[in-house]
Amino acid sequence: MLQVNKPTSEINRDFAEADGSPSQTLTSYLDIVRRQFPTMVAIVSACVILALLYLFTAAPLFTSTASMVIDTRKVQLFQQQSVLGDISIDSATVETQVEILKSENISLAVIRDLNLIDDPEFTGSGGGPLGTLIGALSGLFAEGRVSSEFEQTRKALDRFEKARTIKRLGLTYVMEIGFTSKDPAKAAKIANAIADAYIVDQLEAKYQATRRASVWLQDRIKELRTQASGAQKAVVDFKIANNIVDSGGRLMNEQQLAEVNSQLVMAHAATAEAKARMDRINDILKQEIPDASVADALKNDTIVKLRGQYVDMASKESIWAMKYGSDHLAAVNLRRQMAEIKKNIIDELKRIQESYKSDYDIAQTREEAIKSSLANVVSESQLTNQAQVQLRELESNAQSYQAMYDNFLQRYMESVQQQSFPITEARVISAATTPLRKSSPRSMLFLVGALVGGLLLSFGVALAREVSDRVFRTTSQVEEQLGANCIAILPALHGNASASLSARFRKGKAEPEPDLLRYVVDNPLSRFAEAVRSLKVAVDLNAIVRENRVLAVTSTLPNEGKSTLSTNLAQLMAHSGAKVILVDADLRNPSLSRALRPDAKVGLVDMVAQKVQLEDAVSIDPHTGLAVLPAGTTSKLLHTNEILASKAMHAVISMLRSRYDYVVLDMPPMAPVVDVRVTSPFVDSYVFVVEWGKTKIDVVRHNLRNAPEIQDKLLGIVLNKADTRLLARYESYHGRYYYQKYYARYGYVE
Repeated sequence: MLQVNKPTSEINRDFAEADGSPSQTLTSYLDIVRRQFPTMVAIVSACVILALLYLFTAAPLFTSTASMVIDTRKVQLFQQQSVLGDISIDSATVETQVEILKSENISLAVIRDLNLIDDPEFTGSGGGPLGTLIGALSGLFAEGRVSSEFEQTRKALDRFEKARTIKRLGLTYVMEIGFTSKDPAKAAKIANAIADAYIVDQLEAKYQATRRASVWLQDRIKELRTQASGAQKAVVDFKIANNIVDSGGRLMNEQQLAEVNSQLVMAHAATAEAKARMDRINDILKQEIPDASVADALKNDTIVKLRGQYVDMASKESIWAMKYGSDHLAAVNLRRQMAEIKKNIIDELKRIQESYKSDYDIAQTREEAIKSSLANVVSESQLTNQAQVQLRELESNAQSYQAMYDNFLQRYMESVQQQSFPITEARVISAATTPLRKSSPRSMLFLVGALVGGLLLSFGVALAREVSDRVFRTTSQVEEQLGANCIAILPALHGNASASLSARFRKGKAEPEPDLLRYVVDNPLSRFAEAVRSLKVAVDLNAIVRENRVLAVTSTLPNEGKSTLSTNLAQLMAHSGAKVILVDADLRNPSLSRALRPDAKVGLVDMVAQKVQLEDAVSIDPHTGLAVLPAGTTSKLLHTNEILASKAMHAVISMLRSRYDYVVLDMPPMAPVVDVRVTSPFVDSYVFVVEWGKTKIDVVRHNLRNAPEIQDKLLGIVLNKADTRLLARYESYHGRYYYQKYYARYGYVE
């Protein structure tokens, strides 16, 4: 308050630095809540009251819930498969069943089974105050027409679907069926009826599908039987025509070819085995005496015995030769016997060789015969290849028709059985029971919701009011929007501003009377007087920088309190001992002259015209010593701005500047007339009065922007007519409390 007005750029920079911080944002929201607190309390209270009224008047509703599961296990009777095939149960299938439960087919079935058309809850007004009101309004426009059965059904269906809830529990195969009604027993009954209707609908759908499939299968079986018989007859006729004989499910030539080929393989193996034996015996004959392993391999008892004898004799011969010498008769006899045994062994081996050779020749002969037979069979098979290709095609067709016939016949038998044993995958796992407590309205939850909704609505309304409230209410708004200091906030005053002070000037009474124009004198300890003092301090501090003796008080619009402020400022300065003159420079509407000097004949206009002297036009307040110069006769003036801009006006102000310490000019408002702008050459500082909570920001900003000469000499802004009780909600306006506490000993009451 006590500082010189800042440049516009500096002020805007200060606010730009603070606006972006989170703490500033939170503070701004708290300020909105503080300013709009009564409105928010009213809206929240209204919401809570409406919620309480609803809770007291709304009929209680009860919700009963049943649970169904879609069994993923395949239930099969007699180890049969379904005619329609097994459908894998996945998430999409469960969601499909949920939609089937929500279908009108299920709902209408329950409505018909329980005769809900005759239930007033489904076809009546709906109950409750709101339902009664709607029913009464509907009766006024119905013109006595009775609703048809179709209309009653559709109405019952609409309310039925609104009261029914069906949902899937998480990712499980369980479906929850809920129904809400005024009667708890009815809610449980309808929830169970929905589950039963769904199961019956599924069984009926499967029965109808199976029946239709059975009828179609009968016709298809007859057609397939004829086709299978014809295909088999074509196979038989083709075999007869081409001399093709089956043997064990295969063609004769194919079987012969396989057998001959197998015999050839076996004969070739036998030939190789015989040759191997013959080659082996030839190798053995090259040895003098076959070793033990060869003898054992031949498995010939004669050779084994002879070899044993040979070995015994060789042992004896060795002993006799060592004992009696190799020429001894016994040793010679033993060697002769050994030679005889050796000869017998060789003869036996030759006999075996001849036997093996004979076997080898026989095996070769048999192999050649089988090869010849195989060649004949292959030749015969090549002759019937074309016929075999056609035969296979005919047999394939016959087998396909027969397989289709057997399959359809089996399916037909299954469908006949399933008509008698219909099975559904859904089953009830938890039947609905009568609820003991109401489901809605939930009193606590509803009240909490009303409270939260009221808070949100109230905050939205508060924001809307803040956005639409384009008036000045805080000093920060003044500094941010206008780039000027807010010198003071003057509280609103209530009293007479026209009679008492003028009577004082006329009668010279020293006793003060209640009056707005001398409020600072009559109430020196008031908040208003303290705010005017802050204005005077700002004037005095500004005088340190430049001469500040001629002060002009103006405003944007009429009736903003500029005359009241200028008079009280002049009274305060004069009462403090300064020599002050108050000049009514509002030549278009001299309200100050009418209030202070209604009987004055001459004034400022006459002095500018040099018709009177200052002493003839000025009146003095005997209590404060304030000199008042009225406007004079202004009724016939057309160009008041020319008068204020004249050299004579400059001369008058210069003369007043030389005689008085302060010259206070009560100027006209800026918006209606241009008189204020022409006074800038002789005015030291301007005090701009803005009515608190009324004057639009855009209007003030527009007028100051178009008057740069006023802005250059603008001392500051004064917010006038402020409601101090509301002001505390708009900013930290604690000065009133501390001021009252400080002056409590004087018996101060504002």
